Amino acid sequence: MSEIAANISVDSQDEELPSAMTVALVQLALACGGFGIGTGEFAIMGLLPNVAETFSVTTPQAGYVISAYALGVVVGAPVIAVLAAKMARRTLLLTLMLIFAAGNISSAMAPTFESFTLLRFVSGLPHGAYFGVAALVAASMVPAHRRARAVGRVMLGLTVATLLGTPLTTFFGQSLDWQVAFFSVGVLGLLTVVLIWFYVPKDRVSAEAGFLRELGAFRRPQVWLTLGIAAVGYGGMFAMFSYIASTTTEVAMLPETAVPIMLVLFGVGMNAGNFIGSWLADKSLLGTIGGSLVYNIVVLTTFSLTAANPYLLGLSVFLVGCGFAAGPALQTRLMDVAADAQTLAAASNHSAFNIANAIGAWLGGLVIAGGYGFAATGYVGAALSFLGLFVFAASLRLERRDRSAQAI
Repeated sequence: MSEIAANISVDSQDEELPSAMTVALVQLALACGGFGIGTGEFAIMGLLPNVAETFSVTTPQAGYVISAYALGVVVGAPVIAVLAAKMARRTLLLTLMLIFAAGNISSAMAPTFESFTLLRFVSGLPHGAYFGVAALVAASMVPAHRRARAVGRVMLGLTVATLLGTPLTTFFGQSLDWQVAFFSVGVLGLLTVVLIWFYVPKDRVSAEAGFLRELGAFRRPQVWLTLGIAAVGYGGMFAMFSYIASTTTEVAMLPETAVPIMLVLFGVGMNAGNFIGSWLADKSLLGTIGGSLVYNIVVLTTFSLTAANPYLLGLSVFLVGCGFAAGPALQTRLMDVAADAQTLAAASNHSAFNIANAIGAWLGGLVIAGGYGFAATGYVGAALSFLGLFVFAASLRLERRDRSAQAI
């Protein structure tokens, strides 16, 4: 049994693993939450022009709500993980999804742009902690050599959201009202509460779990470096995707009805990347992380070069989505390097990805406001992935140095 189970209900490494049916039902319940979170996070990107029109702001200004949500994730993940260190995981998951549901339903009723921005921040608070705890629960229920695939199946909810949830809510948001999208996401959050209540077994907290042990994750340099890879190296996907609606209509000159199609292509790519990436991560964790950074440099540069062509734009959007292959790998890497402080480290992975989200959306908006156009967001993304390679190289160098020191 993996040490990932240290903070949840399994106290003995010799205890038998649960049945395949039990594991499948738990993963289904957890993935449903990921589906709701993913839909809520990405739907706004296809609805930015509509939000901008409603609140009488520019599209780049409307992009600040993406950064507000991302900031909520960044703040919420470590704070909740530490404060809830002695809370049962099932109880924590239920609480997080109730907060998420309330935040999204309230977002649909926001009267001003300022209140909408604040509510997007609140909606982001449970995001990272939910995925972190869900990943730990899923990984603890399978053999060690299948951890990344278990994490990938939980993240499947997030990737399926980009394939189905986001395009559907974008379509209905454009056809009816963008507020419908966030109300629907809130309902998904409530559905997840029901599924977790029925399918995720009750657990007890380890006697050693606590505030100080979780904070110990931040004393480990490899934890910081892995978070840095995510925060810097994967901002490129968000720099591109945050403005995909405007790129589709203003660069490729396609009608607004083509935006959901682009979102579907991105979602197909994310699902393909999640499936392939989790399989590769169980074979070569570091190879998957490093290879995906190089891959992102190539496809994001291609995006900028081909965005004016509708067919090549669609292909590039799909290929950029495939870059999500690093998601399960980075989550599993954090589990390995965090030792006995895995809850905080696992939750912080999503803080790092949402720092990437905030950085990508912000830098993309700066480039657009500077007159370089929506297509230039791909170049921004390629530059961020290139910087991520340096952080990855530092992590490899430190690991090799530590291994050499242990061998002496």
